[in-house]
Amino acid sequence: MTAIPQGRTRRAALVSAMCALVLMGTGLVGCSGGDPDAGTNGLGKLPADKIQSRTRTAAKSASAVRLSGTVVSNGATYTLDMRLKGDGGTGSVTSKNGTFRLLRVGERLFLKADAAFWNREDGKGGGAGSSAAAHKLDGKYVKVPAGDPAYRRFSGFTDKDVLLDGLLTLHGTLATDGRHEQNGVRTIRISGDKGSGGTLDVSLEGAPYPLLLVRAGNAGTLRLTDWGKDFTVTEPPKGATVDYGQQLPSS
Repeated sequence: MTAIPQGRTRRAALVSAMCALVLMGTGLVGCSGGDPDAGTNGLGKLPADKIQSRTRTAAKSASAVRLSGTVVSNGATYTLDMRLKGDGGTGSVTSKNGTFRLLRVGERLFLKADAAFWNREDGKGGGAGSSAAAHKLDGKYVKVPAGDPAYRRFSGFTDKDVLLDGLLTLHGTLATDGRHEQNGVRTIRISGDKGSGGTLDVSLEGAPYPLLLVRAGNAGTLRLTDWGKDFTVTEPPKGATVDYGQQLPSS
């Protein structure tokens, strides 16, 4: 029988003790260091289509989310910073015409911008979009009529389910694309057509929420954070609101 050196025995005992302390603090079930799925939600073991299905389910069931980044739609680029929930949303959108704020409470949508924005939106001068009208709308929450084309164009930015359904779809053949990290959170990345169809980083910790989306065709990059963090949406006070009527200036 070969004797085990005392030094090796002490080192083994020390490693075991350290593992025990780590496990007590984290709740992990192993300390080998070789399992990339140790302490995760197990999503990394699934095929890409299953990962996409589970992340869409998690996103839909979440009560709220914050979405920030850029979106290219119909040739226009929008920079978004929106907080979304089931019954409304609020935040800012920047387009080539400037920055404006959107607020939706139930079915009621409000848009807030400065006079320069309204003048640029009109683009013709005179009439409903004249400087006088723009001054009237400056810094006010303007109620967007439901029948106005602007309602459909902008309300989607405040609708959690509509926006996520449209964004969380990768195109082409799905595949996993390695382990990554977003803001300290371990992720599994899935891609469509080797990245040309977009990529999506999904959390490996806790619920399988999507954390980073790179859209196909250079159509924007979006971060998704604050999953499940509630916030309040309330209509602006009447003194800060303008009801322009049936149609906004040059909608």
